[in-house]
Amino acid sequence: MMKGYITIGLLILSNIFMTLAWYGHLKFKELKWFENAGLITIVLISWGLALFEYCFQVPANRIGYEGNGGPFNLMQLKVIQEVITLVVFVVFSMIFFKNETFRWNHAIGFCFLILAVYFIFKK
Repeated sequence: MMKGYITIGLLILSNIFMTLAWYGHLKFKELKWFENAGLITIVLISWGLALFEYCFQVPANRIGYEGNGGPFNLMQLKVIQEVITLVVFVVFSMIFFKNETFRWNHAIGFCFLILAVYFIFKK
């Protein structure tokens, strides 16, 4: 059971860094340090952030995978990761992108993702 919690915790950390790497740069221009940064600079910064994503993602998958003594099969790991990705993204976008709104169709989409988790874990 502990391996499951460790896996999920590492996946959350991984997805925080992934979201910052993929979407955080869209807010960099508002920071004085990055207002004149070119695309190559932004790519390198995002790449540096993505390194931390992998530092958490790889151990999460190794610890969580049932072939390594973890509680999850490959499909379960992927679905968990996708749900965490979307939750982290929604929280990130609501905090950093005030002009984005969470609508009813997004909520319905999340319900379908939760159903996907249910069916993936169903024996």
